[in-house]
Amino acid sequence: MALNYPRLDNASGIWTLKEVTDAVKGGYWPNAAGGRLLFGGGNQPSSTDTIEYITAATTGNSEDFGDLTAARVNCLRAAGSFTRILWGGGDTGDASNIIDYVTASTTGNAADFGDLTVARNAGGSSNSTRAVYWSNTSGSNVIDYVQMASTGNATDFGDSTDARYGGGLAESPTRSVYGGGGTPGVTNIIDYITIATTGNATDFGDINTATKGGMGGCSNSTRGVFGAGYTPTNLSQLEYVEIASTGNSIDYGDLSAAKQFVGANASSNRGIFGGGGTPSSINVIEYFAIPIGGTVADFGDLTAVWSQIAVGSNTHGGLNDGNQGVVDT
Repeated sequence: MALNYPRLDNASGIWTLKEVTDAVKGGYWPNAAGGRLLFGGGNQPSSTDTIEYITAATTGNSEDFGDLTAARVNCLRAAGSFTRILWGGGDTGDASNIIDYVTASTTGNAADFGDLTVARNAGGSSNSTRAVYWSNTSGSNVIDYVQMASTGNATDFGDSTDARYGGGLAESPTRSVYGGGGTPGVTNIIDYITIATTGNATDFGDINTATKGGMGGCSNSTRGVFGAGYTPTNLSQLEYVEIASTGNSIDYGDLSAAKQFVGANASSNRGIFGGGGTPSSINVIEYFAIPIGGTVADFGDLTAVWSQIAVGSNTHGGLNDGNQGVVDT
């Protein structure tokens, strides 16, 4: 159905407001062609500065993109606009405040963007203009943000409801949602913030299947998906929330294996999970249709076995081509 609609990169028709609303609510609003997912940092099995990429709409093995400014683990997730991918914080031997960025459509090494407000492991989530960094460090509940089109240091945003690490992140153009994690005991808390404002996080609901950490998270513009993790037993479950509402997550499928510390992000329609530990690190990349769930298919392989990867996308659910304000309010 979505293939019959005009695309912003190949427009040959006129959208009605109903078609736009239906496409966004259904999760198939088309982002511009050439969407990429970039895998950066993590363990291979030692800390690495490697960046690799895949093209989200196809399948196949990842390819070399370049290097981060420093080898690191525990970035949790990278933020992305239509043009840039940003990795924030991580462990470079000590907690880091580094923010790196690359231009997603090219290849090459990352450049310095600025610094987080506090050196820590962190996870990025974003709309098309602002990246927010949730803490991924036991004992820290700091959230800060940057404007992705410029460079510079982060500004304080607020605090999450508790200090935790290893949760899953998802976003719409309006909200960022953080689910699960360790405190260090695993938790089922889901928090959310409104990206365009500042302030403390608010309770969203609970992870439904278990209290768990080490998850991956992804989303289209309306649905957030959390997958894998540990209780401490490794898990394969996928579960989702409707980001515009609040409430507990709902089970709707499984990954190909039980795993933890997977890298995850999305295109406007596909959720993609890569690497992780089963407990041994793996190189598997797999995907599923976010509006449907259920069946997971093989995408390809990373060039190395890899865990704790921070994945960024220039076509994830927090980005909306020309659709600002139609839904997701």
